[in-house]
Amino acid sequence: MKRMPIIIIAILVLAALGGGGWLYVKLRALKAQQLTDDVYMVTGLGGNVGVLRTNEGAVVVDTMTFRMQGQRLQSRAEMLSGGSVRAVINTHYHADHAHGNPGFTPGTTIVATERTRHHLATKSPVYRKEAAQHFLPNQTVEREHVMTIGGKTIKAFYLGRGHTDGDLVVLFVEDRVLHLGDLLFHGFYPNIDLEAGGSVKAWATTLDRVLELEFDHVIPGHGPVTDREGIRAFQRFIRELWHVGEAAAEAGQSLDETLATAALQHDSDFGVIAIPLVMRFDRDFVIRRVWEEATGAMKPGS
Repeated sequence: MKRMPIIIIAILVLAALGGGGWLYVKLRALKAQQLTDDVYMVTGLGGNVGVLRTNEGAVVVDTMTFRMQGQRLQSRAEMLSGGSVRAVINTHYHADHAHGNPGFTPGTTIVATERTRHHLATKSPVYRKEAAQHFLPNQTVEREHVMTIGGKTIKAFYLGRGHTDGDLVVLFVEDRVLHLGDLLFHGFYPNIDLEAGGSVKAWATTLDRVLELEFDHVIPGHGPVTDREGIRAFQRFIRELWHVGEAAAEAGQSLDETLATAALQHDSDFGVIAIPLVMRFDRDFVIRRVWEEATGAMKPGS
């Protein structure tokens, strides 16, 4: 997701109005779901986290929203693996997936695409602070990056644009678990970050490349664990959404006309991700975003 500076302000306001205890509990709460002998999905206040344990330490994919969460994720990963965190991988730059980086030990290997590093450095206030510069990604991926740790193979791929222009896909090879970050919102309307190079038009093709990989379990950026069919279902929605945008552009429809006439069939069970008065990822949001891209009202940026 994005617009996290505003979200953080909203959370601070909530704390000031008496929600501080609730916030503290939410920040500390982490739930680990075991997917295989050595892979866990960890959930909390932010995007889904993947943890791989090896006999030489752990690998963590995404770090949630705040430093405290990063610290707790490191502790949980160390407890699960019996060793240190050997590497962190950021699937993309959004705060709910990468702003926990400063909670990890200085010098930890942090892997991401160059575009994700660029977006963190230029769009994320947390990383404009001098101290936080040490927690920007320090290894970047162009197309594919392979690590072997404790007998486990970890592959990180850049397969194309979708949610942003820098989304990584992470495969725990032996465990056949794939972490898709926000290239997959499972059961929810997605955020489409055109400002960071995201693209509805390109998204389905990127997912075609994802489906060529070998895996059984899928950790989405948001929503419950799924499998290949979960990806295919989301891909059908993305293709349908792009058709709505294309048709609107060809007909010269205004945004209001498109919102009124768009026919979507593959979102019947989608939930909404929202923070009141701050953001809302719902049907109107995704139609507006695809209309902006298809008509050229907003071109994917950088």
